[in-house]
Amino acid sequence: MKVSYCPAGDRYVLVEYGDAELDLRLNFFVVRALAGLTADPPPGFVEAAPGFRSILVHFDPARTSRAALLDHLAAVHELQPDVSSLVLPSRRISLPIAFDDSATRRAVELYAATIRAALYTEGGSNIDYIVAQNGLPDREALYDKVLGSEWWTAFTGFSPGLPFTFSLRAPTELSVPKYNPTRAWTPEGAVGMGGPCLAVFPVESPGSYQLIGRTVPIFDALAHNDVFAASPFLVRAGDRLRFFRVEEDELTEIRRLVLENRYRYEIAEEPFSVAGHLGRQ
Repeated sequence: MKVSYCPAGDRYVLVEYGDAELDLRLNFFVVRALAGLTADPPPGFVEAAPGFRSILVHFDPARTSRAALLDHLAAVHELQPDVSSLVLPSRRISLPIAFDDSATRRAVELYAATIRAALYTEGGSNIDYIVAQNGLPDREALYDKVLGSEWWTAFTGFSPGLPFTFSLRAPTELSVPKYNPTRAWTPEGAVGMGGPCLAVFPVESPGSYQLIGRTVPIFDALAHNDVFAASPFLVRAGDRLRFFRVEEDELTEIRRLVLENRYRYEIAEEPFSVAGHLGRQ
């Protein structure tokens, strides 16, 4: 595995793995290396944030030198087994989704009315644009592909705990251009696609992903539901998401139960075997 170390200011080192390509095996290595680094942090280590094929390491220069940090990182990398033999800690999280719901349609309509009417806003929805871009026969074919895949969380960020996920069935099976320019408002819980990536918006925010529907809260700093008791973030790097379809009125009821702490999220601890995954491709 090719590893590059880049200075990023006085307190950070950016570690990059492999070449600039969409290869999930690079991210599997990132998840494993990050676990190794946090389990055995060097002196002066502050925190580390994963990207798709990179890790940004924050260190305290008053407690260590950059050279000492790089030596420690090199030792961490040497301890990692071959990617194909990795078994990664992972959880399977099942989330309800209501496709083409009224909240995401409102976001599309607001965009078309106030920013730009574009091909992807025709009919007040992004669904038909995604269908056309992927040469699918109809909306149900798109929904089947979303529901029929597990979505690997490569990293989180931008908004609090926003998961960037990629299909484990075929990373480039679905792909769609993003908004241009960016949308000013996206509802919390919206599910969108940009390129081959699927993301869930944890808070109301701007966004450029094409919207396909809405799910339950994945971020809650006030911990209304017990699932957020230990952390306000539901999803972490290395988790797998699956979606099951519900109608919008069902989702509305589920979201109410979440806030009343009467809904139990479906989360299963299931280590992820890279060899098993590669064997299925």
